[in-house]
Amino acid sequence: MATKEGSATASDLPVAWHVGRHGEVAGGMTQVVNGYLGWAFERMAVRVIATRDGSNGLTALKIFFRGLSRFFKIRDTHSNMFVVHLSQGGSFVREGLLLWLAHLRGFGTVAHIHGSRFVVFAQRFPYLVKFVLSRADKIIVLSDATFNKIAELVPRERILLVPNAVPAGNPSQKSKTIVFGGSVSLRKGVDVLVKAWAALQNKDGWELKIAGPVADPEVVPPSIDAATFLGSVTHGQLMQMLEQSSIAVLPSRDEAMPMFILEALARDNCVISTRVGGIPALLAEDKGVLVDAGNVEQLRVALERVITDGDYRARVTSLGRAAFDASFSAKTIYPRVETLWLSVLPVV
Repeated sequence: MATKEGSATASDLPVAWHVGRHGEVAGGMTQVVNGYLGWAFERMAVRVIATRDGSNGLTALKIFFRGLSRFFKIRDTHSNMFVVHLSQGGSFVREGLLLWLAHLRGFGTVAHIHGSRFVVFAQRFPYLVKFVLSRADKIIVLSDATFNKIAELVPRERILLVPNAVPAGNPSQKSKTIVFGGSVSLRKGVDVLVKAWAALQNKDGWELKIAGPVADPEVVPPSIDAATFLGSVTHGQLMQMLEQSSIAVLPSRDEAMPMFILEALARDNCVISTRVGGIPALLAEDKGVLVDAGNVEQLRVALERVITDGDYRARVTSLGRAAFDASFSAKTIYPRVETLWLSVLPVV
């Protein structure tokens, strides 16, 4: 059972309270939380305590303290537990405080680690990471690198490698469209994408759509043939684009396990991405097309091949969708996560 923030429920199910970013906000962490909220779990109710929503300054501070107030109103340690979503930097300190407080108050706790730079953060601040994560009964990580780093700081048996997951999509009639979704930034490799797309001699009627908030304006050219910069779009609008597109591209320089790739696979897109973070394991063996981060020529060649070779594109798409169904769909992963949440509740 899932409920929206602040709504009442007559359910007698125990509650998994998710602490972190919530709302119509760009970013994989938000979509993980939103995915849980939208799923009908059988053994637990799912609710959220929003501690941030993408805003800054006084507004962000108000959201955090409002979340803190809600947090302290929850008192039954036998039927409530907390899943605290953490990444590097301020997120780790801010949400880490609530993890520490939940443990201090006697609640079962799960730390859900996100963030493409978390390993580097843990290397810089090992004592902080150890202090916070030692208060978690279980820790969910997305990559082997994060698992191994955290295992240096807390007992290995508390750590579980669980991939992100999303519900299956509903692909519609496919068009000659390529979609990028995410922050329009150097980190996401949009500068590389722009150069590779401009270098394609024959686009054969294909259109590139780049959707997301502009973080680095210098990567947006005055104009580019057969490409459209859409700016920020809602998550629903991005999913609708992926339902209709044939190819999804994410040439990032730095990632953990991007939700955009899973959402694209779930909607029968041929995915092109880079050999960073957890992406190579996700797209290995022709489940996607991999190029080196920052390499314009490799990306141009990859785009040209999937555009011009329909049989190759169809094979990669099919393998990617099969891998998604087997290992990254909500119906496969969410029951494992639910069992993990239940495991930190006290036995009564």
